[in-house]
Amino acid sequence: MIIDMENNVKDFGLVLEGGAMRGIFTCGVLDWIMDNNLHFPYTIGVSAGACNGASYISNQRGRARFSNIELYEKYQYAGLKHYLKNRNVMDFDLLFDEFPNKIAPYDYATYASSGKRFEMVVSNCLTGRAEYMEEYESHQRLLDILRASSSMPLFSPITYVDETPMLDGGVCDSIPVERAINQGYEKNVVVLTRNKGYRKKKSGLKMPSFVYKKYPLMRDAVNRRSELYNAQLDLVEKLEDENKIIVVRPIENMTIERIEKDIDKLKFFYDHGYACAESVLKNKFVL
Repeated sequence: MIIDMENNVKDFGLVLEGGAMRGIFTCGVLDWIMDNNLHFPYTIGVSAGACNGASYISNQRGRARFSNIELYEKYQYAGLKHYLKNRNVMDFDLLFDEFPNKIAPYDYATYASSGKRFEMVVSNCLTGRAEYMEEYESHQRLLDILRASSSMPLFSPITYVDETPMLDGGVCDSIPVERAINQGYEKNVVVLTRNKGYRKKKSGLKMPSFVYKKYPLMRDAVNRRSELYNAQLDLVEKLEDENKIIVVRPIENMTIERIEKDIDKLKFFYDHGYACAESVLKNKFVL
């Protein structure tokens, strides 16, 4: 895809996949985007993609990297000890209260005045369907949505937004490129955290009937996730082959686990994300 002077970044949406700590790759991509003053008018993010995307909307270059590497190394906010203590594999009180409000202050004012649309994907436990939420005024509601979008089934408790039970947006819409198209952005930059050709095993995670007993539609959505995710990857590759989207994905074999302990590996994939953005995007837009 060759972008000319009359078809610049203002015509594009930005789609950010999640992937827990694989999102460090996205941090590198977004820092390159900020370093090169690419201002997408519409961004949609899922789970870690939503959290990292929020720092892009507030124009806080390096904040997502700092949170995912330096603060992670210092506070060790993910792991089994947190699950045993709070039934959550991550310390959400630290991530969605202490960090944005005290330790790594989030620039709510710049976020609210950016003029950019930012949608965060959550999964509604009552309907088993994705919802696409925006918030530009309430600091707490913004954090609640980000918390919900990052609440992994089984590994995190259900989060409530507007008194509605929500879980990880990746359950129902892991790569929301269709949502971006439906919002009027037929051209998109899509940032993935898996290598080209990756597919989930068809068996996937299957929850028995006693799990999420109050939310059978959510349970069904979790059980269908592998099939849906693979179909979304098929669509992404089809649109990419048709030169309708630009995809930035890892070239190096993505070896980061959902809960990664190797700080050097996180640093490597941050740098790799930055380099992949440079390689893919530099000649696509007028910089």
